[in-house]
Amino acid sequence: MESSMNYNLEITPNYSYIFEFENDFIHQDYRKWMTENWTVAFYYVGIYMAFIFGGQHYMQNRPRFELRRTLIVWNSALAAFSIMGACRTLPEFVHVLRNYGIYHSICVPSFIEQDKVSGFWTCMFVLSKLPELGDTVFIVLRKKPLIFLHWYHHITVLLYTWFSFTEYTSSARWFVVMNYCVHSVMYSYYALVSMGKYPPKVLAMTITFLQLTQMIVGLSINVWAHNYLATAPPHSCHISQINVKLSMAMYFSYAVLFAQFFYKAYLAPKRGKKAKIEPPTSEYEKVKTNGYPRQRNGVVH
Repeated sequence: MESSMNYNLEITPNYSYIFEFENDFIHQDYRKWMTENWTVAFYYVGIYMAFIFGGQHYMQNRPRFELRRTLIVWNSALAAFSIMGACRTLPEFVHVLRNYGIYHSICVPSFIEQDKVSGFWTCMFVLSKLPELGDTVFIVLRKKPLIFLHWYHHITVLLYTWFSFTEYTSSARWFVVMNYCVHSVMYSYYALVSMGKYPPKVLAMTITFLQLTQMIVGLSINVWAHNYLATAPPHSCHISQINVKLSMAMYFSYAVLFAQFFYKAYLAPKRGKKAKIEPPTSEYEKVKTNGYPRQRNGVVH
């Protein structure tokens, strides 16, 4: 096992350029604010759930909203944000793995405490889980199918990330980078579809596969963290036992749900005659499970 003394190492900066807003990041201020306010997320969840079921009831006998241009802007903005986040957090992640090893990447929160760039974008990642609830607004207003995995994932991610930031959960380094990278592809895909451009079906399948892989890796990191907590010196691994348990349960449930979705969407035999492939429709139809494309008659909408 790598020595827990790595926690005291000064991490070498690995960015050729740091923006002023990144350089001004003071992690203590954000942690103080989040510690005092993270439970507000429960109120947001309550409003979110009320909107889902109230909104669906309200829209039941009313015409759907098109919102095409708004959807283009929304997906493009989230794609740009995710790409920027991935570009600014991935270098620190690779740098730590290459120079300090797996133990440090899981147990030492230097990505927040010592790296202003990664720290800033980690904070933005956590805060972004609130506006990302807006994905569901489009589904409800456009009267599209809303599946359990979609809203369950949004709720649990919001609550978990806000809680984890108060603890500076060190294993979050993995979760943040993975999510940014997958969302970069996912929202770019949806931006194209919302513009009326339909990428090959294999890309939709790849996105779903990447999401499933993300959950399996997340579950593995939690198992690794659990083992480090059991064998490393006390307080050397900066993760709480309750956080590991919550994260493990969350990632396990995601892995099961995503596996079911992947099987039904791409592997399960179709009933009856072979489905006829339809040409893309003129409008954008999206079923989101935190960004997973859904298949209908062989066409990704």
